[in-house]
Amino acid sequence: MLTKNHDLAIKTIYSCLGNEDIIWAFTGSTSLIIQGMKIAPNDIDICTDEAGAYRINALLKAYETSPVSFSSTGKIRSHFGKFRINGIEVEVIGNIQTMNNHRWQDIIDLKSIIQQINYKNITIPVLNLTAESAGYKALGRFQRADEIDQFIASMGGLS
Repeated sequence: MLTKNHDLAIKTIYSCLGNEDIIWAFTGSTSLIIQGMKIAPNDIDICTDEAGAYRINALLKAYETSPVSFSSTGKIRSHFGKFRINGIEVEVIGNIQTMNNHRWQDIIDLKSIIQQINYKNITIPVLNLTAESAGYKALGRFQRADEIDQFIASMGGLS
């Protein structure tokens, strides 16, 4: 279950981004909880494309703690920035790519993996569970991917 501060941050994000022409979605623990998984919330992650990352940065400027810029760890790269809304860290990740077999993986077409979920009287975009599982596997976080796969199976395979 998300905390009150998470809920307030989600509503703030939605009020800033909801009417904008930006491809974006919640991902990570927040997305999983919104979709019904029973896990502990962490920060709020927002995935988007490159242009969206910089537009979101401008729209959330008042909350910025680290501006969006291109960054890489050698295993993952994206247009990445951090924000703090209602005490919750928010990370914006644009055009994320992971390294696999010494090659950067293709950038994912987000439009094909975003679904709309009704959460507390607002309709918000989240990455579908199949995409979430694949993302965790790409990051080497197999335990979380297994939890997602088990949750999908418990729902009859619907993601």
